[in-house]
Amino acid sequence: MIATYSKLPGTSNSIFSVMSQLAAEHNAINLSQGFPDYDCDPKLIEFVADAMKNGHNQYAPMAGIQSLRELVADKVNLQYGSNYHPDSEVTITAGGTQAIFTALTACIQAGDEVIIFEPAYDCYAPTIKMLGGLVKSYEMAPPDYTIDWEMVKKLFTASTKMIILNSPHNPTGTVLSAKDINALIKLTKGTDVLIMSDEVYEHLVYDGVKHNSLASYPELRDRTFIAASFGKLLHTTGWKAGYCIAPEQLMKEFRKIHQFNVFSVNTPMQVGIANYLKDPAVYLGLADFFQEKRDFFRSLLEQTKFKLLPCKGSYFQCVSYGHFSDEEDTVLAKRLITDFGVASIPVSAFYIRNTDHQVLRFCFAKRQDTLEKSVERLMKL
Repeated sequence: MIATYSKLPGTSNSIFSVMSQLAAEHNAINLSQGFPDYDCDPKLIEFVADAMKNGHNQYAPMAGIQSLRELVADKVNLQYGSNYHPDSEVTITAGGTQAIFTALTACIQAGDEVIIFEPAYDCYAPTIKMLGGLVKSYEMAPPDYTIDWEMVKKLFTASTKMIILNSPHNPTGTVLSAKDINALIKLTKGTDVLIMSDEVYEHLVYDGVKHNSLASYPELRDRTFIAASFGKLLHTTGWKAGYCIAPEQLMKEFRKIHQFNVFSVNTPMQVGIANYLKDPAVYLGLADFFQEKRDFFRSLLEQTKFKLLPCKGSYFQCVSYGHFSDEEDTVLAKRLITDFGVASIPVSAFYIRNTDHQVLRFCFAKRQDTLEKSVERLMKL
């Protein structure tokens, strides 16, 4: 047998793959993985099909087609009062995860420390470890998952290279406040610490809450990569299209990696998306669209044994159950699939140490009848 060396020993399939496969095996309703069960706008499909018919089927420029980069820059600059340049500070990526991976790969070297906030999206820690970096985690806890920035300050050392933030947050649905941003500005001032801001759910904020994009803050702009997702924006997660914005000096390093792990992103989809997003109503109405789904789902869940946790953004609703069961969250999540036909995600999977607060995550980016059928089954618990 050939000897092999694993850069990620002990790492197996992601919890999303595990739960989705289990859901398929038991014909369960899948509220685990974050994807819609409804189709995108037919107009978008037409734009992509037209792009194919009109010959846009070869490699796109490495950084992305010009019209889409210009649209992204205009969109971001208009929304957040920033000044990103489409030629040197915007790159189209194969989804938000690739943007995050590429930014980390461009910056993290062996021994660098990266601060993450747990529960955390599952690509952060493995990527840091694969690059030889060290993960320094700040553990947030239910019900509010707030951040004590004085405690974060204690994680800083001379080796701190980057902070990874995610707002609106997956899996908890929390949103960074202006107070959080001001604390971040104070914490990083006078340092060379970089920031990776995962903002793929930027338009999914509710109850009048503001999305505080780091693009809005000049004090943070020059140290920050921002990752975004067209999949979340357009209900097309399977297209794996997104973008990264960053100041020119950081984007130069980003593109050095991007050209070798992806080089360019699906051309006809870029053309189609660029034409479709000329109408700002496409994304400006997303908050109302998903808030209606959130409110509907929460009203249904109130009929179950679960306790609802706050949800200010994203399309995930977390629930706690410790008041009626002492089961581990992974055990209950699997039992919900096998015995009741509903798939969720155990939130302990978002912690490096598998910290179990007895919380499950459900995705509500689903049709109304899907949500109704799911809760009908959950009420039998």
